[in-house]
Amino acid sequence: MCGICCSVSFSSEHFSKDLKEDLLCNLQRRGPDSSRQLLKSNASYQCLFSGHVLHLRGVLTAQPLEGERGDVFLWNGEVFSGVQVEAEENDTQVMFNCLSSCQNESDIVSLFSEVQGPWSFIYYQAFHHHLWFGRDFFGRRSLLWHFSNLGMGFCLSSVGSHASEVANQWREVPASGIFRIDLKSTSVCKSVVLKLYPWRSISKENVTKDCEDSLARISASLPAFVSVAANEARLCLKEPVAPLNVLLPPAPAAALRAGIAGSPPAGETLRALLADGHTQEVVGRFIAVLSSAVRRRVLCLPREGARPPGAVLETRDRKAKVAVLFSGGVDSMVIAALADRHVPLDEPIDLLNVAFMTKEKAAPASSNSKGRKQGKCAMPSEGSTPDAAAGPEKRAGAPDRATGRAGLKQLQAASPARAWNLVEINVSLEELQELRRARIRHLVQPLDTVLDDSIGCAVWFAARGAGCLVAPEDVRPYRSQAKVVLTGIGADEQLAGYSRHRARFQMHGLEGLNREIEMELARISSRNLGRDDRVIGDHGKEARFPFLDENVVSFLNSLPVWEKANLTLPRGIGEKLLLRLAAMKLGLTASALLPKRAMQFGSRIAKLEKSNEKASDKCARLQVTSLENLSIEKETGT
Repeated sequence: MCGICCSVSFSSEHFSKDLKEDLLCNLQRRGPDSSRQLLKSNASYQCLFSGHVLHLRGVLTAQPLEGERGDVFLWNGEVFSGVQVEAEENDTQVMFNCLSSCQNESDIVSLFSEVQGPWSFIYYQAFHHHLWFGRDFFGRRSLLWHFSNLGMGFCLSSVGSHASEVANQWREVPASGIFRIDLKSTSVCKSVVLKLYPWRSISKENVTKDCEDSLARISASLPAFVSVAANEARLCLKEPVAPLNVLLPPAPAAALRAGIAGSPPAGETLRALLADGHTQEVVGRFIAVLSSAVRRRVLCLPREGARPPGAVLETRDRKAKVAVLFSGGVDSMVIAALADRHVPLDEPIDLLNVAFMTKEKAAPASSNSKGRKQGKCAMPSEGSTPDAAAGPEKRAGAPDRATGRAGLKQLQAASPARAWNLVEINVSLEELQELRRARIRHLVQPLDTVLDDSIGCAVWFAARGAGCLVAPEDVRPYRSQAKVVLTGIGADEQLAGYSRHRARFQMHGLEGLNREIEMELARISSRNLGRDDRVIGDHGKEARFPFLDENVVSFLNSLPVWEKANLTLPRGIGEKLLLRLAAMKLGLTASALLPKRAMQFGSRIAKLEKSNEKASDKCARLQVTSLENLSIEKETGT
């Protein structure tokens, strides 16, 4: 993962050879292993490229890369399939080599049609004066754009700037395809024309209308001097996933019986469904494709070589390479169980469990009824090391803490040889407010709702991984060093996990449910993924999304909707039915029966500061005021 940025200026008066300090710091936190800038000057324009690398694969490759012809490449992504990348190779270099061999725009479009995995990129073609950029189909990597009010330049960046005068002008680059700008033409015309190469599904009949609708949506959020148009050759990228199965043939008998056969205990219902041969086959295929997705996301990591014979590391000295955002719910439990299949057995897996507390929920350390020693453990403050933490242990009564501890016991029972590190991350109201103001709100922007605030803050503190490690004999401060963070996002969207899915089903049946699922996937890039990538990446860690692996999505899209969810069944069974059956088959019975609980409620951050606000309300806590920014400028002397 990387922080990438390209600042373009068409006016020598407004050109700067350096990025603003706050923007540079934001980018450097994403890529702590290498930082480099490159300036490309032309009579008509200047481009400042800035690359900041988090090294995860192959040989450390500094960015930006520059080719013999003067081309420049910035890559924030992972190639998991579609383009051949050997184990010892770096995918940034491989992608640049492929781009350098492209003969025309059709070749470039074909290349990005083949890549499977999360990505955003910026590619400068010196000879043609073209700047290409974009995000993958789901928008799993953040990329923002900001156009100068004076029309004298623009900036593309993984993250935005804090300054109040520009903070509200950053927007997410839509995951609608890839874009191309003719820099030389722009400098002459004094207006920016974005040429779009959109994603195209072979199953859609009216491609022209879809493209026109996409162009209209993008144009609505752009300044007057910026326009967007379809590329002249009408080239499209091939959508990387199979179209959604919206057919509604008669459901298999087993699925129908489950919906009408009274109200047996939930466990019995799931076991009865698993007894059906067809259901067993579908569940087995789902586990296999999801397991492969997890495997791709946990094996492409730098690991130490084999230890000498007889050399043994104490459990507390082993470092986890992989962490899971962990609530103990069915999504994170299945991800953790599948990671256990592929992460080397002598390597711990960190389970990151976050809870928010008010002052009255803090309690002094004490011994429990079993006599387990309760060591002093306070959250490490920002910038501190785990060993520096001291003070009374803060206990949290958040629902996700209880399910997290129960989930840990299930995982320990299923894989006792694995060191499972349940990292209990307790966040006080004071720390939440302090770090939201200083860091988190700038990462959540340009999203701005109460829901964005709640989830953005919860994910940021969870991904930081600074908390307490609860062992059988003691409790000690711990900070996760894992650079890869697995998250279960995408499960609810595809498997009807939200209450709105049940409401739509009750009103419009399976046809309405299909439309809701289709809409969820179409908007996940703008609602979730860019924000989560910015928030997790701020710790020099990379978010990886197994449920949004192209093969997983294609498999789930191929199934009729009733094999993924059966909303005639009660809450806690019917939603995400396929995933619950998979959890049962993996031996995670208790987690398979847990109802869906949103992260903002499970972690207790929702309503923590204001009880009468709605999730869709604009959140004042995320705003950056001019007065506040002026104070910051005075303090820093900028």
